[in-house]
Amino acid sequence: MCDTFVVMPSSTEDGSVIFGKNSDREPNEAQILEYHHSKEYPEGATVTCTYLEIPQKSRTNAVLLSRPFWMWGAEMGSNEKGVVIGNEAVWTKMPLERKGRLTGMDLLRLALERADTAERALEVITNLLTEYGQGGSCGYENKRLTYHNSFLISDPEEAWVLETAGHLWAALKVKESYAISNGLTIGEEFDLSHRDLIDTARKNDWLKKGNNFHFARCYSDWFYTTFSKSKLRRSRSMEYLSAVENNMTVPKAFAVLRDHGHNDYHPDSHFLMNHICAHSANNIARHAAQSTGSLVSHLKGDVRTFWGTGTSAPCLSVFKPIWFKGKVLPDLGRKTSGAFSSSSLWWNHERLHRTTLVDFSVRSRIIQQERDSLEHEFIKASENAVGDNYYAVTKEAFSRAEQSEEDWFYMMRGFPVRKKPKLSYRYYWRRQNKKAGIKI
Repeated sequence: MCDTFVVMPSSTEDGSVIFGKNSDREPNEAQILEYHHSKEYPEGATVTCTYLEIPQKSRTNAVLLSRPFWMWGAEMGSNEKGVVIGNEAVWTKMPLERKGRLTGMDLLRLALERADTAERALEVITNLLTEYGQGGSCGYENKRLTYHNSFLISDPEEAWVLETAGHLWAALKVKESYAISNGLTIGEEFDLSHRDLIDTARKNDWLKKGNNFHFARCYSDWFYTTFSKSKLRRSRSMEYLSAVENNMTVPKAFAVLRDHGHNDYHPDSHFLMNHICAHSANNIARHAAQSTGSLVSHLKGDVRTFWGTGTSAPCLSVFKPIWFKGKVLPDLGRKTSGAFSSSSLWWNHERLHRTTLVDFSVRSRIIQQERDSLEHEFIKASENAVGDNYYAVTKEAFSRAEQSEEDWFYMMRGFPVRKKPKLSYRYYWRRQNKKAGIKI
């Protein structure tokens, strides 16, 4: 599950667009932060997506992606033009297609590679939906997991919410701020839609005679929308965005993605997916509920800074600045998989995360001050970055963050456990650690 938000220039401190997303997936589903150069292709070239091969365009944009290691598509990312997209799993009354379709993550990456603006990205996705449809297994271990998608799409000038139900869709232009989670949010008001959207609802008796058309009310699947706790998480995001109206900053965006609802948080204390910063806890309702990657985009004219973790658990991660200038990313380790590797940025941080979970409320607070201090330094350095210095700032940030996280891990291992989590929670994580071959 996931949470995504955007804040427009009228509601940010410096008149920028600020965008953020947590990607919530299975706990051993490592996520890769990666950069791909723009490329040109000959006529007749194709691109092999997660399950489907489709014609390639003659040129693709350079893209920064946060991608589950096993799929072609991405959970979130940006391109060289300043377009940024995050997607959400949603469940609707329209039939699910389990084979031979584009996943929501494929649609996201294709839009970034092919679009120069947010509105054009919306067009790319809706055209692909019409031509190829959406579907296919979207789970790493749970191969039965299939869903439809919603998207939050932005560039430095505007942002759009695009929500789908099968091949159908509705889109709303964002005015000040918006947040999406794992449920449809568009109601009676929208700016664009599929031509058959209302007629399909009427033919299926989802739109009762005499009622106004309301996209979410007509098309939402009640069961998954309810038990994903998407309304609760979206409400929390919107509450936060309202509280910082006209004053949103990059550090405040980090805080949204780190939100647990309150300071004394215990990950074993709830059964459902209640919080924006998510930690897996059980195989029934919180398995595909680990925040495995996070991204904040700061778009102000031609200055576009992307803050990625490249790691899970934003509450325990350090956001590092990235730019589409010169060399973009340092070496983040060898090919990442679903098993622990000491050469992987993601897995090395995961040791810290899982060691912290042993006594989360105590251990997580220990690193917060140093984490915030590092990010403060990185923000100052990013404000002064010029010319060839951009990559040096990025490389230094990744190096220092990785060293700090290694120090925190070894420090945590020496701490006594003051309060053990519930037995069922400890058993769940022992199983995940065993499957991944990770020792804490």
